[in-house]
Amino acid sequence: MKMFSPSGHPRSVCFFIRFVEIGDGRPPIIFNPDFFVEKLRHERPEAFTELVLSNITRLIHLPGAEFSQLLDEEPKMPNATAAGGFFRSFNFLKRKDKGVVFGMPLTEEGIAQIYQLIVFLSKNLHVEGLFRVPGNSLRQQTLREQLNSGADIDFSSGDFHPNDVATLLKSFLGELPEPLLTQRHLHAHLKITELSLFDDLGNKTSLPDKERQIEALQLLLMLLPTANRSLLKLLLDLLYHTAKQQHKNRMSAHNLALMFAPHVIWPNNMNATDLQENLKKLNSGMAFLIKHSQKIFRAPVYLREHARLQFADTSMIHSKDDLELLSVGGSPFMSAWKRSAARVRSDSDSHAEEALRELYRHVTHHMPNSAKKKKLIRQLGKQSTPGTPVSENTTPTSKKHARSRSFGGLIKVRSLSLLQMITHK
Repeated sequence: MKMFSPSGHPRSVCFFIRFVEIGDGRPPIIFNPDFFVEKLRHERPEAFTELVLSNITRLIHLPGAEFSQLLDEEPKMPNATAAGGFFRSFNFLKRKDKGVVFGMPLTEEGIAQIYQLIVFLSKNLHVEGLFRVPGNSLRQQTLREQLNSGADIDFSSGDFHPNDVATLLKSFLGELPEPLLTQRHLHAHLKITELSLFDDLGNKTSLPDKERQIEALQLLLMLLPTANRSLLKLLLDLLYHTAKQQHKNRMSAHNLALMFAPHVIWPNNMNATDLQENLKKLNSGMAFLIKHSQKIFRAPVYLREHARLQFADTSMIHSKDDLELLSVGGSPFMSAWKRSAARVRSDSDSHAEEALRELYRHVTHHMPNSAKKKKLIRQLGKQSTPGTPVSENTTPTSKKHARSRSFGGLIKVRSLSLLQMITHK
């Protein structure tokens, strides 16, 4: 299995999309562990939003106006298809149509152009002061014009320094009509930074509750417009790997947060007083996004399971590719599916065993001694499972002919027939 980063090189963590190699020369299968979550988002958007919001409000308190901001309808991204964002892939990054990208709302074409900057910077993470040292203004203007024209940039020519590209990337973010994290999510992000641990007496401490913060961010980022979420994932992945090389570039996650918070999270309409009061939270929130960028774009496990159960009664295998995906030996999806199926079988067997035990107690204690009672006890003995009481006089069932006990339905049918015999005794 391979996973790819923005630079195109295999890495341990990257996009949601993973490529499962089949091994027989065929193209790899795209595996998305959040498949059912994205399916729920696009096929049942109201149910998806309600599910996410209910869990966000479980973690953070958002009064009236702050909560209503999260209910705003997601703006449609120009030229985006119905199944946008992570549900499809990042294939749109290969497309570079002409069109001004600076100072305009996010589009797939614009992100594809800016992606060229991200790829180049990912190969130059060692540069000291990257994102802090400003580049040459004339070279930046030239690069800006080329990007606005939809051109493929030839970075191998050496015409542009990494500092030129890094500064222009920040300029692009700063010129967006609204922050990448959107203004309507501002209060939620501030509340997330306040999540802290409790002591044994239930009192809040000054220690941040990182697990709850990550969970809340996982949920909140799902409500971002598709374009914002796509670019944010690319950006944070770049900054995460930049911080990992801080011994070379002198740029820690904290330093990078100071450089990017104004362009990613600071609201355009916040006055100086409010900004000063929340400055520490905004900067620390940005640093947290960078440090935990490899976790916050995954759906919480319980959300994945809920989404999967939403489609449990529908046929999910619509094509040969879907069938091949399920047949990939050792794939994470297959392992998860097997574990889930095992849980379902276990629950079914448990209920069936309890029914048999109750039936056995009824026959033993309430039926008069007769040939019919002995016959029923023998039949119950044949259907017994570990933990189900069996009469001492009952002949054990031969292991050679033992039937599979994983079929709860079969046991229920047998139990029903025995109940009918009791009823008509």
